[in-house]
Amino acid sequence: MKSYRVQPGSSVNLKKWDPADKSAFKGSKARGEAKVLQLTTHLETLQEMLYAEHKHKVLIVLQGMDSSGKDGVIRKVFEGINPQGVEVVSFKQPTPIELDHDYLWRAHQSVPAKGEITIFNRSYYEDVLAVRVHNLVPAKVWQRRYTQINNFESILAEEGLTIIKFFLHIDPAEQKERLQARLDEPNKRWKFNVLDLKERKLWADYTKAFETVLSKTSTTCAPWYIVPANSKWYRDLVIASVLVETLSGLKMRYPAPQAGLAKVVIH
Repeated sequence: MKSYRVQPGSSVNLKKWDPADKSAFKGSKARGEAKVLQLTTHLETLQEMLYAEHKHKVLIVLQGMDSSGKDGVIRKVFEGINPQGVEVVSFKQPTPIELDHDYLWRAHQSVPAKGEITIFNRSYYEDVLAVRVHNLVPAKVWQRRYTQINNFESILAEEGLTIIKFFLHIDPAEQKERLQARLDEPNKRWKFNVLDLKERKLWADYTKAFETVLSKTSTTCAPWYIVPANSKWYRDLVIASVLVETLSGLKMRYPAPQAGLAKVVIH
C-alpha cells in the first residue's frame, strides 16, 4: 500500500490519482471483501494487544469530500473492534467555547491516551479546508497553519503518538451517485443535506485546498495516504491493510501475567 502514501515534500495533483484504482489487489470484489474481513479480524487482535499493553496510542484522521465514505470506513473497518479502547470524534462547526480558543485546542483535547485508538471523522484540517474555501479567515491566517499543524503533529509523535491520515478520494460522478442514493432510498434519506449540494458546487476549490494539504502536511511522522474510494470494498481494503501493517510495526506484546497463577485453583 506504499504507493498510496504521499511522500514528504512532494507536490500532489489529484488528477494523477485515480479514485477508481484497484491495482494493489488482484481479484474479484468477493475475494476483496473476504480479504477485508481477514484484515479486520487481525486488526481486532492488534487493538486488543494495544489496549492490554497500554504503551502505544494511535490517531487515525479521515478526510474527504462529502459522501466519500468516512462513516462507512468506521463501520466496516472497525466493526469488530472493542469500543472500550476506541473513540470516534466528529469535527463539526466549532462551538462558541471552542472559538474562544485556538483552532487546535479542541483537537488536542481528543488526542488518544496510552492504549487507545482515536478516529477523527474530519479534523483540525477543516481549518485549512472549509475555512479556506469559505473565506472564514484571511489568507495569511490559514496559510501559516500548515506549519503549525506540522509542528503540532511532530510534538504528538515525539510524545509517542502514532498518526495515520487518510484522504478518501472520489470523483464527482461517484459523489453524485451516492447523493442520489440518499435521496432515493427511504432508509438513507435522513443523511441527505441540501447544503451538500452547495458544497458540491465548490468541488474545484476543495480539490485545490486538499492538494495543498496533502503536499504540505504529509510528513515522516504523520503521513497522508490517498485512498481510491470510488469502490467501497477497495477503500476498506487499503485502509485496513495500512492499519494492520502500522500496528504490527509497533511490535506489541501482551503484558506478562501475574506471578503465581499456575498455582491458582478456582473452586
